[in-house]
Amino acid sequence: MLNISHNTLNKKVDLSHYNAIQKVFHKRHYKYFNRFLKVFAVLMVIILFLPWTQNISGAGFLTTLKPDQRPQTIQSPIPGRIEKWYVKEGDFVNKGDTILFISEIKNEYFDPNLVARTGQQIEAKTMSVNSYEGKVKAIENQINALMNERTLKLQQAKNKLLQSKLKVQSDSIDFEAAKTNISIAERQYERIVQLEKEGLKSLTDIEEKRLKLQETQAKLLSQENKLLASKNEIINAQVEINRVQAEYTDKISKSQSDKFTAQSNQFDAKAQVTKLENEYTNYEMRNDMYYIKAPQSGFINKTLRSGVGETFKEGDPLVNIMPSEYDLAVETYVKPIDIPLIHVGEKIRVQFDGWPAIVFSGWPNVSYGTYGGKIVAIETFISDNGKYRILIAPDPDDHEWPKIQVGSGAATMALLEDVPIWFEIWRQLNGFPPNYYQPITTKKAKSEKK
Repeated sequence: MLNISHNTLNKKVDLSHYNAIQKVFHKRHYKYFNRFLKVFAVLMVIILFLPWTQNISGAGFLTTLKPDQRPQTIQSPIPGRIEKWYVKEGDFVNKGDTILFISEIKNEYFDPNLVARTGQQIEAKTMSVNSYEGKVKAIENQINALMNERTLKLQQAKNKLLQSKLKVQSDSIDFEAAKTNISIAERQYERIVQLEKEGLKSLTDIEEKRLKLQETQAKLLSQENKLLASKNEIINAQVEINRVQAEYTDKISKSQSDKFTAQSNQFDAKAQVTKLENEYTNYEMRNDMYYIKAPQSGFINKTLRSGVGETFKEGDPLVNIMPSEYDLAVETYVKPIDIPLIHVGEKIRVQFDGWPAIVFSGWPNVSYGTYGGKIVAIETFISDNGKYRILIAPDPDDHEWPKIQVGSGAATMALLEDVPIWFEIWRQLNGFPPNYYQPITTKKAKSEKK
């Protein structure tokens, strides 16, 4: 019922004679309660000035420090069909152990003697290359013989040309001598005729001189014919030289053409041999790929393909393996507002799921059950969850991390500056980030670089 009347009931009704009222409204309770409030207020004021370590907390999970130590899937580089499993889930395998055996599903590789037959093709093509090489050498010898023969033939024709030129000189001299003789014979004949008119010579002498003149004229004609024949021989010798050059040029060119054809066939055969050798090596390596082997020692976590006779494509995952030897690390995420406060090499406190711990985020010295870590990598691009990824490795100066399975959860806490509790409460209420600062190690590193 609402007390809206101006008449006060407690002034008209006396309740002090009731036992319940006497127990509740006793004056000494007020004294104790006031003392309690004073002590509580003093303690709160003292607590507000106590030191508080600012920190950046994050949630993550255990992973491995190196990429090759993380769980991985084994794929087949070729398509195939599962024929036999040699392991089961949970088995430990050493590096190089056979995990399963597969067979071919492509018809071009069905031949069981494919490698041997390819080797026979390589031998046949190699013999063909050797044959073409021998043919090239034989044609080279033929070309050398033709060139030597051409040199001799040209020398012979040049000698004949020189002989013809010398013969022309000789015949020209004889022709000039014959012309001299005929001029002499004509003068003698004219002189005899003049003497016969004067009666000093007989008719017989005239006839002898006429006969001698005719013989001289015949010799002149003969020498002229010989001179023309010698000049014709010079022309024939020059023609012969040109004919020898043309003939042997044609023969040598034909031999060179045969040589280039043989070399082309030789190079083509070599290319085919190289191609066959490549196929031979590929076939050998493909045969080795029928046995899927462990890339490193570890445990078989899960078989992603089951049964016998199941087919798969190249690159399809077949089995999941976890390496047996690995270095633990924690992968955690921090908010973008806190990323300027995180630096490589800073110390981090880590709490693992399943391990008892008593954690006071602002008083790390009184916390129990946390382990030391050190930042080794900071992602330079934001992740899909809107935070930045941080990789933390064990701190060698702190306690050794416990033996925990990779993938377990972990909580991280990066320690920053020491501030009063009232300042931290004020910061949290206003949503301000922790105090920005640069670690001493970073400053030292920068000074050393300078």
